[in-house]
Amino acid sequence: MPLSEAARLNLLSPPTGRVRVVLDTDTYNEIDDQFAIVQMLLSPDRFDVEAIYAAPFFNVRSDGPGHGMELSYQEILRLLARLDISPDGLVHRGVTDYVGPEKQAREAPAVDDLIARARAGSPDNPLYIVAIAAISNVASALLRAPDIIDRVVVVWLGGHALEWPDTAEFNLRQDVGGAQVLLDSGVPLVLVPCRGVTSHLHSTVPEIERYVEPHGSIGAFLAMRFKEYSADHLGWAKEIWDMAPVGWLLNPLWAPSVIVPAPILTDQMIWSIDRRRHAMRYVTSMNRNAILKDFFLKLAAFAGSN
Repeated sequence: MPLSEAARLNLLSPPTGRVRVVLDTDTYNEIDDQFAIVQMLLSPDRFDVEAIYAAPFFNVRSDGPGHGMELSYQEILRLLARLDISPDGLVHRGVTDYVGPEKQAREAPAVDDLIARARAGSPDNPLYIVAIAAISNVASALLRAPDIIDRVVVVWLGGHALEWPDTAEFNLRQDVGGAQVLLDSGVPLVLVPCRGVTSHLHSTVPEIERYVEPHGSIGAFLAMRFKEYSADHLGWAKEIWDMAPVGWLLNPLWAPSVIVPAPILTDQMIWSIDRRRHAMRYVTSMNRNAILKDFFLKLAAFAGSN
């Protein structure tokens, strides 16, 4: 049965208290997934992190989507080792190919785990799916198990602002078919756009050297990843956009949002608006300072206790 609009709006209300979360991440693709993972894991008062899924990606850092997924899986393990967290039962390999224009569900341990965890929840205790990658794992789960849409909320960093001339952002353009599945499924969705909304969520080498690098092996690792991304640090700031969905869940006031109709995603990667469509929550701006201050304080406290 399709989800009623009243039920969808109820699930789209910003949560209070501690929430169940899983994280879907192409961790090796960039350097900001690593920051998002650490901030989530260092926020146990807010998050019950049930699973982390490695997502596919394909660019100059991988030989194909499956290779990108495996590189991401291994990067997740490196992060957890520095946080002294066991990966057993927590980290799962994702799909090795995109859902694609055929909208074909792909098989993977991450997809099986996501469906099982979603079905174990309820509309009163939904599973929040924080997705900071191509949406292939999540779209595969929605195609295989459409019954889960009344007990999950997807918080996805994908596409650009609705008024942007195109939406050919990396996460979205990797799997346009998967993004279309997500947007058309009716699943409660919090969309966190990149350009035009999250664009100013950056940091710099001096800031990272002062507030991240001194704090234990995890701080040194994050700083290394940040600095090695570019050989020229003069006047350079690096995007850390993947922290934005975690920031919205930590405190919705850090990422103000509104309810709007879910856009239609065309095959040309352009938003098309039909106001008769089901609702989604749309993040309109980002408090970069609050999100980074929270991260710096938690990292320092973790390092100080170890």
